[in-house]
Amino acid sequence: MIIDCHGHYTTAPKALRDWRDTQMAALKQPGAPAWNGPLGISDDEIRESLEGAQLKKQRERGIDLALFSPGAGRMAHHVGTAQTSEDWSRQCNDLIHRACQLYPDNFIGVCQLPQSPGVAPANCIPELERCINELGFVGCNLNPDPTGAYWTDPPMTDRHWYPLYEKLCDLNVPAMIHVASSCNPNFHGTGAHYLAADTTVFMQLLESKLFEDFPELKLVIPHGGGAVPYHWGRYRGLAQDRKLPPLEELLLDNVFFDTCVYHQPGVSLLTEVIPVKNVLFASEMVGAVKGIDPTTGHFFDDTRRYIDGSPWLDEPKRRMIFEDNVRAVYPRLDAELKRRGH
Repeated sequence: MIIDCHGHYTTAPKALRDWRDTQMAALKQPGAPAWNGPLGISDDEIRESLEGAQLKKQRERGIDLALFSPGAGRMAHHVGTAQTSEDWSRQCNDLIHRACQLYPDNFIGVCQLPQSPGVAPANCIPELERCINELGFVGCNLNPDPTGAYWTDPPMTDRHWYPLYEKLCDLNVPAMIHVASSCNPNFHGTGAHYLAADTTVFMQLLESKLFEDFPELKLVIPHGGGAVPYHWGRYRGLAQDRKLPPLEELLLDNVFFDTCVYHQPGVSLLTEVIPVKNVLFASEMVGAVKGIDPTTGHFFDDTRRYIDGSPWLDEPKRRMIFEDNVRAVYPRLDAELKRRGH
């Protein structure tokens, strides 16, 4: 199988955006209660939104299954209150569940968490449990900066986050580290904030003892790890200067990277520098970059081509990246696939 560990419902019907606009408009009315009206989207509208987009590209590119979550930028955890985020997350997660029910062979759910700046991450546990235990999701997206690029909450290695990590371990699910939109004009969302956050969290993990406290915790750093693979020597040197174990011992039983890197040299570097067991196939389509690369004539986000085009990846290593590693990091996915006979 070819399993894409990083998919977002970026083509959700317009009614979802309208629901969010109504919710945000209500926030501007002093003294008004939080708005949480019904979301009117039919099954046919869901099918229409997917058939010409994610499903079409899956079929063209030979991708069997995608881990599917709400649009990352639209999580916008900085908007409103914790109640705002809870109501919005529930609507988004329920819509993902419906898409997965309509296309169970193509999608399996990963949830958005109802984070909010200054609010303890433990507040997310009820929605996480609902999505895992009731909706059959296999993971979550965890935003290290719910402020939208102002970074006022504690680092991810702070005990502020520990109750959520305990629950992730109890449920046996990983978290993909994924920021949302940027409201700071200094940082473009997908071009700067996303990649800076990936790099930032890796350095936080390097300096911490988080995995001594949570040896079973698994975190996926997307977008190829930001700057991390390109500066692997820097991070090895920083660890050495701090008298820490080699990175392979320090982090790589717990930290994994996906292949959302949109050119051949980038994926070739990623798969040469990072141990193959720590690389998970992903495309993020339809996502941050939607166009065709004029130098190749293929879509930038057709990342399967880059795996196939890395000369040192033989068939066993490609199988690890395309399937085996994803199943190992997402044990609930593995169990579900075995239940289906895969």
